Amino acid sequence: MDDDSEIAKKQGDLAEMLSKEDLDPYSLQELKVRKSLLEQEVKRTEAKILSANDHLSAAENLFK
Repeated sequence: MDDDSEIAKKQGDLAEMLSKEDLDPYSLQELKVRKSLLEQEVKRTEAKILSANDHLSAAENLFK
């Protein structure tokens, strides 16, 4: 199993559950709202990645 799969398992497979959800019952408006929410979550995740990367870099520089 690859690392991404292991991480997903640890986090309860929420992203995987979303990816498997049947979208057919959703209206066009509901799909647009869902897309907007997912885009916001991507931005939030990207910001956290940048923050964690900055934190890691600062820690590495401290111990050089």
